[in-house]
Amino acid sequence: MLRIFRQLYTIRNLFFVLAEAFFIYISVIVTSYMLLGFGVFDLDRWLIYKALIISFVSIVCLYYNNVYDLSITKKYSELGIRLMQAFGASLIILAGIYGAFNDVMICRGFFLFYLPVVMSLIAFWRFIFLSILKKGFLNERIILLGSGEICQGIIDKIGEQIDCGFTLVGVVEEIFAEKGLIISDNNIIRLSGYENLYTKARQADVDKIVVAIREKRGAFPINELLKCRVEGLEIIQGNSFYEMLTGKLIVSSTNPTWFIFSEGFNKTWLRTTLKRIEDILAALILLIVLSPVILFTVCLIKIDSKGPLIYSQERLGRRKKPYKVHKFRSMRSDAEKNTGPVWAKKNDDRVTRIGHFIRKWRIDEIPQLWNVLKGDMSLVGPRPEREFFINQLEEKIPYYSERFSVKPGLTGWAQVCYGYGDSIEDAIEKLNYDLFYIKNMSIFMDIVIIFRTVKTVIFGVGAR
Repeated sequence: MLRIFRQLYTIRNLFFVLAEAFFIYISVIVTSYMLLGFGVFDLDRWLIYKALIISFVSIVCLYYNNVYDLSITKKYSELGIRLMQAFGASLIILAGIYGAFNDVMICRGFFLFYLPVVMSLIAFWRFIFLSILKKGFLNERIILLGSGEICQGIIDKIGEQIDCGFTLVGVVEEIFAEKGLIISDNNIIRLSGYENLYTKARQADVDKIVVAIREKRGAFPINELLKCRVEGLEIIQGNSFYEMLTGKLIVSSTNPTWFIFSEGFNKTWLRTTLKRIEDILAALILLIVLSPVILFTVCLIKIDSKGPLIYSQERLGRRKKPYKVHKFRSMRSDAEKNTGPVWAKKNDDRVTRIGHFIRKWRIDEIPQLWNVLKGDMSLVGPRPEREFFINQLEEKIPYYSERFSVKPGLTGWAQVCYGYGDSIEDAIEKLNYDLFYIKNMSIFMDIVIIFRTVKTVIFGVGAR
């Protein structure tokens, strides 16, 4: 297993993507042989680099069309549609590249032969890989101890995510559990009690025991787990396993002790300095690149409705320091005159005609790059919120105040994983992601979030 910012990724998932990139590359070479003959490298000594360009563009398009999300593409009909969409997009991008740099083209009519070859190879590879996943080869086998929300979340995630890398073979529920666990997989055994846990684990060929027992006094199987540990079985806390499996926490089922003793929450001087440099450079580059969009948006807002171009509102930043956040105005200037502060709703009638457009493509957020330059915000972090809502949420949601240990962000882990929220339940779920980010934040994770933000913006996910 690979652990990237404390979320687990199986080595075979990395192999899956690399193998697919290899098959795309091979498809380019094979098609070139078909069209140009065995002396292709004598005719075109730059073929290797041209093939790399096609492979890179194809992989990017496959990623942005969710072809690597096996929960979406496990049906071959859906896979076929998304493959055609992704390769269609790659042809458009490559046509632009060839228009600008004609020398990187392989030959005319190349893609008429290339597309059938590459799609056949990928479909064949996917069939083999999915067959391996369904058989559970090389999965880590686990037993789960406990009950409640974390246990149910682990069961559901392993059941729905075919490439998670784990097989749940047995569950031992707590005796006094208020609500029984819902287990739809008939292959998962409900074990009775903690007695002879090591023997049961060995008989089931288990690699790991996940402990999510909520009531530990009196009923915690110390001797049984100690026997398992010294005999070589890995023991892991339910909260930690859930975090690595899902990329989020469950604040409603996490006690302060776990936060205190868990890894993460590192805020060294070097890490803070590098993040600030990242913010300044990224904000300057984006302001320059997006300057035509800014000018065009200014004109549209002026034409569409009366009122100021920029909407400024007080938000709370790091350590609850108030600051003014800036956005392009997307609502009527009197939007909250009669209602007071309210969350934006889907199809909100306060939003102007141009407002719908700039919200969908996140253009209204561009002025916040000035907040990033000033240091009020970071490029990546929890989304800033108004004090009116913060006071309500702190009373109802545990650990909500911990969001303010870092600067708010223009984008964040919660935004790319969950999207927009307009209720207490949504705020809890977004906090689960925000705390995961704060716990594991790094420059590499910021880069991943930025790439996923581009994907979110392109497909208009979560905008209101």
